Amino acid sequence: MAAAESPSAALRRRDLCSRGIRLAGKMRADVVDLLDAYVEQQGLDASASAAAVEGVPLAAVERWDEQTGTQRLLENLAAYRAFRTLLAQMLEEQREQLGEADAGLGRALAAVLLQVSAFAYHLEELLRLESRGVPGEEGDEEEEDGPPPPPRLSLFEQKLRGLGVLRELAQWAVRSVRDLRQLAKPSPATGAAPGLAESP
Repeated sequence: MAAAESPSAALRRRDLCSRGIRLAGKMRADVVDLLDAYVEQQGLDASASAAAVEGVPLAAVERWDEQTGTQRLLENLAAYRAFRTLLAQMLEEQREQLGEADAGLGRALAAVLLQVSAFAYHLEELLRLESRGVPGEEGDEEEEDGPPPPPRLSLFEQKLRGLGVLRELAQWAVRSVRDLRQLAKPSPATGAAPGLAESP
């Protein structure tokens, strides 16, 4: 049976969660702004429906309150790693379509991509603190080279996929805040034995 979390580890976890909540809140605000600009620039209707984005776990999940902290972190990490790949594809497609015609949208996409990458790294730090291995961290160079190339989509399909990616990313940012707030709470084991530190 695992020992109760040490006070220093609990403090470190709460600090990482607090910073993660701020990162996710800023990311959501930027994604919402990017969505507005994307819809306008791509000539889309803001109410247009977009199919679920393949490879991204849905932010909405049944029995959310029954998930463990590790499950929350692993699902978040899988989602943001997928978003990192999808946003990079969107950025490349944007450059091919417009060149420098709309540099502002490209810069906004690149900025959100950086935030997603930083947030994924932040989640990896939290997983390490939980003494869990970070998926894909070791011996996974082949996978890190990138997923198989996406199917060729028409220009309109690319626009709709981009809309779906940004909408789902905004939903994930909201869920991440909820997950990290839940993780920041003291665990029952910690509360039951507040002075018990891990053995050396």
